Amino acid sequence: MTKNIEIRPVGADERAAWEPLWQGYLTFYKATLPQVATDTAWARFHDPKERMHLLGAYVDGKLTGIVQFLYHRSTWTPGDYCYLQDLFVDSSARGLGLGRALIEAVYEKAKAAGCSRVHWLTHNDNAQARILYDQVADNSGFMQYRKVF
Repeated sequence: MTKNIEIRPVGADERAAWEPLWQGYLTFYKATLPQVATDTAWARFHDPKERMHLLGAYVDGKLTGIVQFLYHRSTWTPGDYCYLQDLFVDSSARGLGLGRALIEAVYEKAKAAGCSRVHWLTHNDNAQARILYDQVADNSGFMQYRKVF
């Protein structure tokens, strides 16, 4: 059975479809956020003045995957970088190539915006995702350090 797959921006009227995927992503990383953070992110995705963006993977019209990304300045290039911040595909749709399609859609958007690179983080233990990431990007070898306030 062939599935109809579409990658497109998630509409402002689709929060009810987006939020379970967002919560699935947070659950995967064992993270919790205050509701205000989720509300703020949603508002930013739909504010044309913001540099944050949201694309969805739709299978037969149903939102089953998301990618959230933003553009930011760099001291290393005149062009912006694109940070692919969050990528999640519902378990019911894994194996359909949605993760790859979402990453490639971000690549297209970033190129069109004049970005010189797309980058992202994943956990060292995210072995299944890293199989895909090793196919579509280079592992920079850098480790992330952080101080949370």
